[in-house]
Amino acid sequence: MTLPAPFEEIVRRHAPELFRYAYWLARDRHLAEDIVQEALLRGWRAYPRLRDAAAVKSWLYAIVRNEFLRSAGNVAPQAESLDGLELADERSGPHHLEMRDALMALPTAYAEPLALQVLGGFSCAEIGAMLDITEGATMTRLTRARQALKRTLAPSSARERKGAQS
Repeated sequence: MTLPAPFEEIVRRHAPELFRYAYWLARDRHLAEDIVQEALLRGWRAYPRLRDAAAVKSWLYAIVRNEFLRSAGNVAPQAESLDGLELADERSGPHHLEMRDALMALPTAYAEPLALQVLGGFSCAEIGAMLDITEGATMTRLTRARQALKRTLAPSSARERKGAQS
């Protein structure tokens, strides 16, 4: 079975970010791969019925999220090494691993909207629609996610500043 050319192009364009999002949700590389594979299969089957081609990205993210929720009842996420997986971007810095660990430690209610905004580039309104919450609730969760990250990372920043002053 071969994919229609337009869908194949869509898969090439969005698969890496869909995997990062699935990994963010599942926190297990193999489960994330399965989620994305199943989501893309579901997407391929439903693609002829897609009415708004401009919404393909959010549509695929929603399928990945639904597939994660479907699989969450079957498999408990397991801890896995985060080495080699870029969650936000291709840059790295002295505190890259610390940031990555802090992001993965966020509660799902805060991590999911943050992942959709950072990894997917979605607006608060789009995230709210995808998560079936209001735009205001989305903004609140994003603010709380950032505050939690700030609290988690602040002690190391303070130590770094103190060390630089010595």
